Amino acid sequence: MNQVLEYADILIRVPGCLGYILAADRFCRKYLGAFRKREFFFVLCSFLGWLSLNTAGRWYPAASLFLIVLNRILFTGLILLFFESDREKKILASSMLMACAALAENFCISLLSCLLLFFRHHVSRISQPVLSGQEILLMEYASLAAGILAVCWLSGHLLPVCYERMGRWHRMMAVPLFVMTAVLDAAGFGAENGIMVRSAGNMGLYYDQMFSHAEFLVLTALFIPAAWFDLNEMNRIYIEQKKSSEYHAQAVFYKMLKEQYSQSERLRHDMKNHLIALSGLSKSREWDRLDAYLKKLEGSSREVFADMTGNKAVDALVCQKRKRAQELDAAWECDVHIAKDCRIEEFDLCVLFGNLLDNALEACERMKDGGAGNKVHRFVSVRAGMIRKCFLLEVKNSMEKTENREISKKPEKKVRMDRTGSIEHGIGLLNVTDAVQKYNGTMEIQSENGIFEISILIPLI
Repeated sequence: MNQVLEYADILIRVPGCLGYILAADRFCRKYLGAFRKREFFFVLCSFLGWLSLNTAGRWYPAASLFLIVLNRILFTGLILLFFESDREKKILASSMLMACAALAENFCISLLSCLLLFFRHHVSRISQPVLSGQEILLMEYASLAAGILAVCWLSGHLLPVCYERMGRWHRMMAVPLFVMTAVLDAAGFGAENGIMVRSAGNMGLYYDQMFSHAEFLVLTALFIPAAWFDLNEMNRIYIEQKKSSEYHAQAVFYKMLKEQYSQSERLRHDMKNHLIALSGLSKSREWDRLDAYLKKLEGSSREVFADMTGNKAVDALVCQKRKRAQELDAAWECDVHIAKDCRIEEFDLCVLFGNLLDNALEACERMKDGGAGNKVHRFVSVRAGMIRKCFLLEVKNSMEKTENREISKKPEKKVRMDRTGSIEHGIGLLNVTDAVQKYNGTMEIQSENGIFEISILIPLI
């Protein structure tokens, strides 16, 4: 009879187990990627593993801790086997799933147990209340629901560092999460086997139960922010390092552009002499030499007739981006005037123009032409100048309609950012954000009707 009840107890928990496995599958599919057949086998093997280990735990209660550890190893192994991406990323996914579910479930069941015991003791006036089997089962269902909701929430709130291929970093992030899960498993095993936190003196069973559940409550309440702090700090360090590396790469690139522009300036200075030489070859009818001279001059003067902005480094940068726009068959419009006394540092100007134009050109590149030779209209427009002692920079570009719809799903189509704001639009835009905040400026982003527009206003007083 007892064995029948044990099996019935396992069957009652099946829906909750399936719900968690499906939530974990959804998380891994979004975060790691997998084929449909592999997903099916992941769900099937996870469920059969859970069922086998729980059945074994009912037969051999003394080995329950070993079976819990085996279940964790099996779950991690199935993620490694059935999902894509690199190994370290899959290990991090496993640690996040297990820690998220364990923290949510333990916090929920401890909180509900404390509240129910308190109600029984102080409201119902039961001196030594004990939770019944049905109440424990209902609380376990509630805790499973909390774990499933936590995993679903985690699916939509992954930090940028989690998506990158970072190897060692992902292992470092996974270790604290595995440790937290192991501590909760060990504490849960002790509670199931009658190991309780005893009250001082002889205060009775009620206080022993309250102290034991409160221990779990405090432990999970400390672990939850610790886990989130671990992920956030790793994400912050990763972003700072990537921003720094991109910053240095941009510095080298802008220095190279400036050198190219200096060569073009020398060519412009010598243009009068070149014209005299060409005129002489023409008068003497030396057409072969004239043709060779023109070809050589064409190769060296390719960068001369760039958009003039008033700043040599920005001239070279804008010229480079204009060439890229021509390669993409995107209409180019540039109206930029930078005053000589502009207090924005030259490198920061290049950060602003370089990153915004890169984003605009990437959006144009992602646009797909229609069938039967129907080409989409790609364009990039950049305008900048002084407006009432402020420097205004506006960049508009075409974009895919699908991208426009994704941005429009947000509550606001317009995002205004000041010194206290932040927008997650990639590392490039984070560098732009830093440059804008450096000068106490503001940035505004709009997306509507397949057009993306970003405006930056920086006070110059």
